[in-house]
Amino acid sequence: MINKINSKKVMKIALIVYAVILVTGILFSIFAKLRLDINFSGGARVAYSYEGNLKQADFEKQVKTSLGKTDFTLSQNEGINGGAKTYVISIAGNKSLSTEKQEKLTNELTEKFKKNKVELSESNSVSSSVAGSFFAKSMVAIVLTAILVVIYVGIRFRKIGGVSAALTALVALVLDLLVTFCVCAIFRLQIDSNYMAVVLTILGYSLNDTIVVYDRVRETKKYYPQVTLEENMNMSIKGVMTRNIVTSVTTIAAVLTIIVVAEICGLTSLRTFGIPMAFGLLSGCFSSMFIAGPLWVCWKQRGGANKKKA
Repeated sequence: MINKINSKKVMKIALIVYAVILVTGILFSIFAKLRLDINFSGGARVAYSYEGNLKQADFEKQVKTSLGKTDFTLSQNEGINGGAKTYVISIAGNKSLSTEKQEKLTNELTEKFKKNKVELSESNSVSSSVAGSFFAKSMVAIVLTAILVVIYVGIRFRKIGGVSAALTALVALVLDLLVTFCVCAIFRLQIDSNYMAVVLTILGYSLNDTIVVYDRVRETKKYYPQVTLEENMNMSIKGVMTRNIVTSVTTIAAVLTIIVVAEICGLTSLRTFGIPMAFGLLSGCFSSMFIAGPLWVCWKQRGGANKKKA
């Protein structure tokens, strides 16, 4: 019954690492300004189609010249099987793009890149009230998902303390989501609809890994009732570690492929999905074993100690 894994010790180190990541992310979001898509902050978005090879650096330089001091974000999209290629300019916040300014921008871009046949393909704006409504709906979706997670885990693992198992699993999920947020802040990635897709995906992956750990704890308790709670967790983590790592590495490899393609082709829209997804999956694999599990053990041990005192 000797186990080389000391889950509690690893948890303490992991919490320090998570704290460093969170503090760094908060500092970046404050001093480097968090980049929000217009769906969350309101603003304007214009898209320009082009032909041939038009470097993003050249296009961005011309946009800066045309818009002056106006802050904007630029992303590149390319259709499947040689479809239309576009550059999308987003101006977040209350700085709306006036008709005159848009006409000036369009004229200067078409004049500058005549060979690429630059054309205005889309133009729309989002009011701050609509953006606030979209943000609220997104938060409601996340909160509802978290509530369902607590209910599901609490019912499924009621034999090993359902409420404690559910809440510690939720703590691990929150840490995973905070990591993805901090990654966006540190890498200067835009918080957009892609990020919401990342959040909901990470919730599913991380929860699945945590359930695997709790399942093994339940089995270990059944076949080795003589071991202590901490020994049970160490044995369980050791038993599922290979499975969780292999599953996560396989998924991360696929996400890394997306990131490489995005970097090679300059598809910034894929970058905002791939990078936080990769870090979120990595965090989910780790937190399910060394945050949720050991934290649950601490909860149960403290509850047992309080009962003895009573």
